[in-house]
Amino acid sequence: MRLGIFGGSFDPVHYGHLLLAECCREALALDEVWLVPAAQPPHKQDRRLAPGKARLEMLELALADHDQIQPSAVELSRGGVSYTVDTLEAIRQQRPEAELFLLLGADSLRDLPNWRQPQRILELAVPAAVRRSGSPELDYGVLAGLVPPAQLESIRQLQVEMPLIDLSSTELRRRARLGLSLRFRTPRAVEEYIRTHGLYRDAPE
Repeated sequence: MRLGIFGGSFDPVHYGHLLLAECCREALALDEVWLVPAAQPPHKQDRRLAPGKARLEMLELALADHDQIQPSAVELSRGGVSYTVDTLEAIRQQRPEAELFLLLGADSLRDLPNWRQPQRILELAVPAAVRRSGSPELDYGVLAGLVPPAQLESIRQLQVEMPLIDLSSTELRRRARLGLSLRFRTPRAVEEYIRTHGLYRDAPE
């Protein structure tokens, strides 16, 4: 059982998130991928997120027709600040038979040594970093002090390539606040959810 874990705010989920999950599922032959919305991301404690229930429901709508990619409420159920190490520990207890893969964008890979208990994270899950087409090569040297050279090379071999898709949740929130179209940026069901629930109307500039 190969299980990919992809965490984030998903505020809101967009096609960039979904494409990353699908590229990783395919490239790494993952049996399942879980998209895990944070209760409160450590690096965004000063920003008010949409309610966790809404972010989870948008993920459920976005993934309704995919059997292998699904949302997980593990961090929302725990509440408080969401630390990756705690999430991986919980999933390890829940699915002890699974080999865990932590799906990361380039920024997250670069910052991983600064996360809480990075060595424990690398014991619990194999990091699989995603490089977008046309972007600079990923710097795996940031992990050199955390894992032995052979393991570092194995991690490097798991790099996943994905097409460049220039979308951000920040931009979707801005567009929603201004009443602009979200079409083709997020699934139609998510677009309708944002509209009918009036999400992001008061999103900051």
